[in-house]
Amino acid sequence: MAVFDFFRRKEDRNLENPSAPVSASDFLQTMGWGDPVSSAGITVTVDNALGVPAVWSAVNFLAGTIAGLPLQVYRKVDGGREKVSGGVSPILNENANDDMSSFEWLKYTFEQTFTGGRGITYIERTADGEIINLWPLDPTKVRVDRDLSGKKRYRTSARVYDATEIIDLPFMLKANGTDVRGPIMTNKDAIGMAIAASRYGAKAFQSGGIPPAVLTGPFQSAAGAVRASDDVAKTMANLGTQGRSVMALPLGHELKSIGFNPEQMQLLELQRFSIEQVARIYSLPPVFLQDLTHGTFSNTEQQDLHFVKHTIKRWVEQAEAEINLKLFGRGSDLYSEFNVDGLLRGDLKTRMEAHAMSIQNGIRTPNEVRTIENLPAKDKADDLLIQGATVPLGSQTIGGVSGVDINNYAIGVRAGLITPQIEDEQKVRNDLNLPELSGSAKSLWDKQQGTRSPITIKSGTEGKAEADSASNIDEQTIGGEDG
Repeated sequence: MAVFDFFRRKEDRNLENPSAPVSASDFLQTMGWGDPVSSAGITVTVDNALGVPAVWSAVNFLAGTIAGLPLQVYRKVDGGREKVSGGVSPILNENANDDMSSFEWLKYTFEQTFTGGRGITYIERTADGEIINLWPLDPTKVRVDRDLSGKKRYRTSARVYDATEIIDLPFMLKANGTDVRGPIMTNKDAIGMAIAASRYGAKAFQSGGIPPAVLTGPFQSAAGAVRASDDVAKTMANLGTQGRSVMALPLGHELKSIGFNPEQMQLLELQRFSIEQVARIYSLPPVFLQDLTHGTFSNTEQQDLHFVKHTIKRWVEQAEAEINLKLFGRGSDLYSEFNVDGLLRGDLKTRMEAHAMSIQNGIRTPNEVRTIENLPAKDKADDLLIQGATVPLGSQTIGGVSGVDINNYAIGVRAGLITPQIEDEQKVRNDLNLPELSGSAKSLWDKQQGTRSPITIKSGTEGKAEADSASNIDEQTIGGEDG
């Protein structure tokens, strides 16, 4: 044995390749998870990352929000679509299998996606191909690779699954198309810093807020220095646990603090920055991680819209595409779709305003709205409705007469295309069965000598009309009716 053989670390070797050492980090690299040690010296895992409140909140909030959205199945028909209530619809909407509700299945799947980077579900079919259950698998026990033909397959210790049997929701795929980049391990430095900050703060309180220190003085020997430092360390520990505030030092000795205290390290600012970092990782507005430092009434509402438009939309579209491909196949008339309107379930005012607008504008019938609100249908509530005051432009009636000619004539006068002479005005009145111009009105027209100016027709006190100049066509009254 050589002199330094004692200090050499023994290595295990891979049976398939004896030249390759096997270690924890090598295994993680092989599984696509990377080296778990962060730059802060913290070994980051999914479990201790979830100990960071911001990570815990982000994963729970995203997974729970998406799982709570209604997932409907539709069939394409001529001119639109129709909702499907049978087949796989109850599995997606009610119970994924005998042990889990659909909410629990979706929440578990997205929790795996937002932590380890991949959520995997096995599709159980009968011999006839009918889907009867959806079973989530532990992604840490599934190895994804490709067969000789290049098709993706999923290996477990029990069996090998084809890609058509698996619903796969990765956070981000690597270049090989099989391994994934998980949000926690990919951002281990940012999360490791958050863990280190939490641990530092906890240790600061554990020591009673007393920072690390160095003892200097006239020590007689190295052993004496060790004994003195041990005594001081015990005394400082008692200060923290017993709440004492004073300690005595031997004559000629001095205790100097080293390092930085929490205020100098800007511990609070660091922890707030860690929240912002986690929000960036998951594309979440900070207000959803309970950080209202920069939140106002207006920008909080805009962040709410950002969450739906840019965060939720991306994940529900990925899930819809994967579910539709694996459950219904390519080119099927059936498809599933998340209803993001479910996010308004807790906002009664906004939901009712949206329903009112959809009914008043002929988008939904009252019974369709009642179905959405889980209310029983009513008689004579299956027709599309529209407000009676809302009609196509130019089709309104004034005094029982269509306003098409009135509008055209008035627009022509205003544009200078029609010179408002007595004959022109009288022709319009004859066509509309209106009274003739009064004598005073004709005299006024003669004085203007056909000036090209807009006019208003006003009702006289005795039912007669007289012409006058005006600036707004909407002010006209014909036959005593306001225009």
